Amino acid sequence: MEYKLQVSSLATQLELNDLYCERGERVLMQNVNHCLEGGQGLRIAGANGSGKTTLLRILTTALQPSGGEILYQGQILSECRFDYLSNILFLGHQSALKLTLTAEENLSWITSELPGSVSVLNALERVGLRGYSDIPCHSLSAGQQRRVALARLLLSNAKIWFLDEPFAALDGQGVQFVEQCMERHVNGGGAVMLTTHQPIGMESVRRYSLVDSSDGEALDA
Repeated sequence: MEYKLQVSSLATQLELNDLYCERGERVLMQNVNHCLEGGQGLRIAGANGSGKTTLLRILTTALQPSGGEILYQGQILSECRFDYLSNILFLGHQSALKLTLTAEENLSWITSELPGSVSVLNALERVGLRGYSDIPCHSLSAGQQRRVALARLLLSNAKIWFLDEPFAALDGQGVQFVEQCMERHVNGGGAVMLTTHQPIGMESVRRYSLVDSSDGEALDA
């Protein structure tokens, strides 16, 4: 069954046409066709090795697909790369922090381009790191570094979020925080694409399966 978008009143952000990726002699994914619109959350499902993280890396331009086409707001991605990259946020398995910088310094470059955003100190407080703003990230625990990275969800003005296993290593409170950020972003007209092995407590998040993408099908669950 082909998945049909429900939010027709908001502009299509991303359109994936026959995306194909192989590494060596192994086909990681093929026949990936989908549209992601503003106001939509989408969970990429599939077994380990089915290409979920690879798909997100392709959509963040960290990898090039072997074939197919990606459109951003109706334009071929290569023709609007700068505009696209300025409107996406990626959070992966790693915290992607500069460990020699403080928590505040790691986040301040985001707010420097976004006047009126939630302040860095307020964001750190909301992720449970009040009083840690001036501490170098190498002195923080792995869990605290993860929270610094998650604070980006409060500061970024990107239209599209790509989240790779965002609930990994989080307690129940942390999971709830991420879900609330996602829901607020989607309700505000943003788009979220994520991978996760955990249940999601958001009715607005749909499911696209890479398991059946070789048959050109996507599953709605």
